[in-house]
Amino acid sequence: MKQESFFDVAVIGAGTMGMAAGAFLAKQQVKTLLIDAFDPPHHHGSHHGGTRMIRHAYGEGRQYVSLVQRAQQLWTELEEQSGYKIFEKTGVLGLGPKDSVFLHETIEAAKKYKLQLEVLSGNEIKEKWPEIHLPEHYIGCLEKESGLVYSEKAIQAYKEMALENGAKLVTNSPVLEIEMDNENGIKMITADEEFYAKKIIVTVGAWASKLLPNLKLPIQPVRKVVSWFETPKDKFDIGHFPSFYVDDVDKMFYGFPNIDGTGIKLGRTDGGQPIDPDQHSQNFGAYESDEGELRDFLQTYLPEANGSLVEGRTCLMTQSSDHHFIIDTLPENDQVILACGFSGHGFKFASVMGEVLSQLAVNGKTEHDISLFALNR
Repeated sequence: MKQESFFDVAVIGAGTMGMAAGAFLAKQQVKTLLIDAFDPPHHHGSHHGGTRMIRHAYGEGRQYVSLVQRAQQLWTELEEQSGYKIFEKTGVLGLGPKDSVFLHETIEAAKKYKLQLEVLSGNEIKEKWPEIHLPEHYIGCLEKESGLVYSEKAIQAYKEMALENGAKLVTNSPVLEIEMDNENGIKMITADEEFYAKKIIVTVGAWASKLLPNLKLPIQPVRKVVSWFETPKDKFDIGHFPSFYVDDVDKMFYGFPNIDGTGIKLGRTDGGQPIDPDQHSQNFGAYESDEGELRDFLQTYLPEANGSLVEGRTCLMTQSSDHHFIIDTLPENDQVILACGFSGHGFKFASVMGEVLSQLAVNGKTEHDISLFALNR
């Protein structure tokens, strides 16, 4: 066996979580392999499209708040270390009915962790942003300290950090098979090479069930779309208009302000079409709902932003059955660490997940509470 084919830790899937984990490992002088089916950052998975929202008062559950606070610290550190603009403090405005469960949990999370959150009436929202049209019974939750992360810049920054600290990156090489009990360590087989590692971290997103079929993971890859729409000058620009989300009773939409003339960005967190990730392509417009649902939203809530379609893209979201993450070691082999099922709200945590996964690989445990994400829950 060639010595250059053996590693302390191998990360299979060098996208959102994997690249961050690789950067944290390499920084500790751990001999690290990063291996990916594509060449990150790329548009085949879940990290492209320019921006991802980061909220601190967390409607998905207040148990996420400590993690997202640490994630915010680490994004700031990455920005300082890399020289890339990673975080943009746009503020985040959440909108929905007074009885919205999501907004209620957001408010309770803010109270518990003493976060700055301003609860606004419908009239107060209209006074501040007259371009927003709301039903009378809607309220808003404004987090001025939150905003967005530039997703591809973040991946690139972690990539450069990993490589500068000695990690090996193998691209365009999907792992075809893993042999768990090889005498030389865990064996990873690609079409062209074989690699060995004492421990592996599997962060392959929508491909997790394919790579680990015996686990019968409770996850479903989903095809999602996101679009950018032309807007009038100034009204929806960054600096005036916040990042936002809307709990529309049985649908949840999210969006970002116009950044440098790209247009207002809009997507939907729920819905989408179940998909085999190997069949995913950039086929925006294949379904009438791709643009239609977003147009309906704009016509209802932001009619002045219902301009020409600038661009539409597709991406993959991997939903777990309860929409919480899955982060654990494998039941039959604790040298294999799995992180998947990030369910459309995981990117903001990528920085802290890099820290978590590297700690699990090096120390066998992490200082962060990840009990919510256990595989056997």
